[in-house]
Amino acid sequence: MSMDWQGRTGASWATEWRRTDRMFAGVTERLLMRSRDFTFQQVLDVGCGAGELSLALARGRPGVDVVGIDISPQLIDAARGRASHLPNVRFEVADATRWRRAEDFTPNLLISRHGMMFFDDPTAAFVHLHDVAAEGAGLLFSCFRGAEVNEMMAGVAALLPPPAEAPHPHAPGPLAFADPDYVRPILENAGWREVTFQAQDFAMVVGAGSDPLSDALDFFSTIGPLAEAVSTMEEAERAGLLERLKSMLEPRIYHGAIALRGGGWIVSARRD
Repeated sequence: MSMDWQGRTGASWATEWRRTDRMFAGVTERLLMRSRDFTFQQVLDVGCGAGELSLALARGRPGVDVVGIDISPQLIDAARGRASHLPNVRFEVADATRWRRAEDFTPNLLISRHGMMFFDDPTAAFVHLHDVAAEGAGLLFSCFRGAEVNEMMAGVAALLPPPAEAPHPHAPGPLAFADPDYVRPILENAGWREVTFQAQDFAMVVGAGSDPLSDALDFFSTIGPLAEAVSTMEEAERAGLLERLKSMLEPRIYHGAIALRGGGWIVSARRD
């Protein structure tokens, strides 16, 4: 799957922020709950996307300053459009590995909802984030566990032809941080202490409304690896793939929604 966040991927996620926020609602709630473990006045939201987590923090803590950064201009535009009523949050197009703090902003909480797994050089990225954070700052982020505990990934992978070459397990992408034994030394070598991993299971709502099946089919056809695949297919092949997807999703309709099992980590640490 291409991770062209400054191009097509960023544009499609910016268009779909309502449904992606719905899909990750359980993760947002858990991060907000865990943020209470930290004392903070200035927050940096890394890979903020369309801003849901930044906005929730700013709404709930009007005395806290929140800065959300993302490399996608389209996602930052969407976030800014949602933030006009909140004076304590702002959004910047920025690469987290190069972001520089302002004189009046030294974050004492760095947070991210599934935005940390895409670093080309995670060691350098966490060293840089350590350097721009305040002494004793907290780090709190979510990431996926393995594909086997994420029905969306496993289900879509089963519908698509296998890749010609298996990707490296730690290549930048959704599953890059699935293995705590890989992530922990990266954080510790970058100067982060008290590193913990808490498993989280959550429902990924992919379809809802008056016709949850059509909603889910449209969603899968717009973002993610299946969307990329169907964009290159001839009409008959595309129709066949979507019919197989429909057969996978239809039995999962329950109380007017389609929810797939998701599994992730909530990772926390502190700056030394």
